[in-house]
Amino acid sequence: MNPQFLVDRHGDTERWTLNDAATRNALSDAMVLGLYEAILRAQKDGDLRFIVLTGSPGAFSAGGSLGSFASAIGQALAPGEDDPLVQLNRMFGDALHALCELPQLLVCAVDGPAMGGGFGLVCCADHVIATRRSTFGAPEVTLGLPPAQIAPFVWQRLGEVTARQCLLQGRIYRAEEAQALGLVDEWVDDDALVATASERLQALRRAAPGAVASTKQLLKRLRGRTPDLRDEAAIAFASALRSPEAAAGLAAFSSKQPAPWTHAPPRSAAAQVAASQERRSGLGRAVAGSGGSDTK
Repeated sequence: MNPQFLVDRHGDTERWTLNDAATRNALSDAMVLGLYEAILRAQKDGDLRFIVLTGSPGAFSAGGSLGSFASAIGQALAPGEDDPLVQLNRMFGDALHALCELPQLLVCAVDGPAMGGGFGLVCCADHVIATRRSTFGAPEVTLGLPPAQIAPFVWQRLGEVTARQCLLQGRIYRAEEAQALGLVDEWVDDDALVATASERLQALRRAAPGAVASTKQLLKRLRGRTPDLRDEAAIAFASALRSPEAAAGLAAFSSKQPAPWTHAPPRSAAAQVAASQERRSGLGRAVAGSGGSDTK
């Protein structure tokens, strides 16, 4: 049994819980492995109709866990050395691709933050329910990292324009804002998530399981396969994690200080003199131009 990923079966429904409240359900290697194994098993389970993916109380997922990466942050590889971070990051990409291949109806029940990798998981769902206090975002770029593995799924769920907004700006969205984006299907009061999820599952029983599986396959063909960037994404993430930029960004995040790139660079003395001269010149033009104005 994997304590960081719980599976609870009731008839034709399974509840999958990301379970590490101390880290707000950060996606550790063990958690991702548990998720991936559950997906592979579910793909072969003809008696399983519904999956509810959720987090232990207080959070859906705060995003990727950097615990196993800590010693590599800001550290360059030796020449010719294979990077173990590449395979670790790719495993999460494998899980995302497999999640989208599920023949069952997948409902995400979100309470609290769904960040980074958690945001990516939500983008794979067929139906998303969120509490009022839930928040969504891909803040990786604010830490000096690319949102590499989740990018294709955010793009496919939300479209290019909105995906650019989410992935390149690192914005955080409230539940009602996420609904306007098309990420959340319904949001409810904080204490109504479990009841609403149960009601939604009852309504979803109108859909025949074989027809659901067939329709999901057709929809996949209609939109095309999710771009397979797993190797490129893993390499990009690993390279960024070893960079000085990520080291500075993550250190700033840990100390709750602004990252260094959030500050405008100091201007040189020459630039300050030029700006001062430009201001004086502009003031002189404004004074000269006001001479003939009518102030009545």
